[in-house]
Amino acid sequence: MVNTDEQNNWQSVVKTVKKLDPKKLEIVKSTLPVVKEHGEAITKRFYQRLFEHHPELKNIFNMTHQITGHQPKALADAVYAAAANIEDMSPIMSALERIGQKHRSLNIKPEHYPIVGENLLGAIKEILGDAATDEIMNAWADAYDVISDVFIRMENQLYKNAETQSGGWAGFKDFVIDKKVDESDIITSFYLKPKDGKQLPVFIPGQYITVKVEIEQEKYTHLRQYSLSDRPGLDYYRISVKREDPIREGLPPGVVSTDLHKYFNEGDILPISSPAGDFYLDINSQEPVVLISGGVGLTPLTSMLNYIANEQPERKVYYIQAARNGNVHAFRTHVRNVSGQHPNVKSYFIYEKPTESDKEMHYFDKEGFITLEWLKEVLPSNKAQFYFCGPTMFMKVVNSILKEWGVPEQDIHYEFFGTFGNLEDEV
Repeated sequence: MVNTDEQNNWQSVVKTVKKLDPKKLEIVKSTLPVVKEHGEAITKRFYQRLFEHHPELKNIFNMTHQITGHQPKALADAVYAAAANIEDMSPIMSALERIGQKHRSLNIKPEHYPIVGENLLGAIKEILGDAATDEIMNAWADAYDVISDVFIRMENQLYKNAETQSGGWAGFKDFVIDKKVDESDIITSFYLKPKDGKQLPVFIPGQYITVKVEIEQEKYTHLRQYSLSDRPGLDYYRISVKREDPIREGLPPGVVSTDLHKYFNEGDILPISSPAGDFYLDINSQEPVVLISGGVGLTPLTSMLNYIANEQPERKVYYIQAARNGNVHAFRTHVRNVSGQHPNVKSYFIYEKPTESDKEMHYFDKEGFITLEWLKEVLPSNKAQFYFCGPTMFMKVVNSILKEWGVPEQDIHYEFFGTFGNLEDEV
């Protein structure tokens, strides 16, 4: 669980990080523009080198993201942002936390950093060619040492906290699939209980776990993060997984999501990490909450909803779910029941393309898309904590709407895996 003391400790790590030699700092600053210009080419070559020399690391990295280009872009953004802020990384603290949490959930260890550094610097040299002089490469090698030192020290604290908390563990622990429940045509929930029968560590609604999937038909182990979709304090963890079909021709379906749907059943073992993540409900506040989700982005927000309904009965919460139609909409009945039983909860469903059955059964409240005008109709004001999650374009729209409405930046929270930047940086 993330707490204020931990965040203060990370700020201390950033402020006390070893400093780059002034001359080398100037070299890094002067070469930042060219590194940024060639960032994705450098990181694509980095991953090629990495997997050529260390194919075992394919057991950690998401290989689908290599095909789509998502991972190289994310790494390019991270390298540039960290180098640009190397004198004082406090301004990118939230991004550092996000990546540190993910690294801990993937079991990234200090010994991985020299391997990454060697291949990243090699890729820079290859792409920049003669322009990458020995002096420039030495400066960037020292800069990488500074950046990796920050992550190693942050992540050491995360590992310690995960292992020493009540019920905690290191690395991956075997869980049994206690129940497997179809929530819609494409979303299935897995109820997970520890094989050893021990208590579960608490988590903050909104956080995720990493699952380790090993399939006979697959050469490498696959690690994926899935948000916990039920509240903390129960005797199980629940993840609700969307079957990821190919997003366009030539791309494979989601390997892990497909495997979970096809091959994993009740009684099977699924190793998982302890909960992690920097996107979570402020459980110490009683401010009104607006939860806005698109598609399977409802999973962390459903955890928040269930927590508030059970633990904060006076706290106002507005749950807004956008889906294509009722066939793919998960937790519809559950959410309606919660809002019917708890006066502090209101729920609204928006269907882009409702079926005739959806219309006959009155399954939705609005047809089409979320708009600012509609939000103003259903919400009493913009004085609330806004949490949202969903596909990138959906979140860009929601973020834009909230900014247009004048919602302060500190009241806007979103789940965004795999990036060092923010929604404004995404294209």
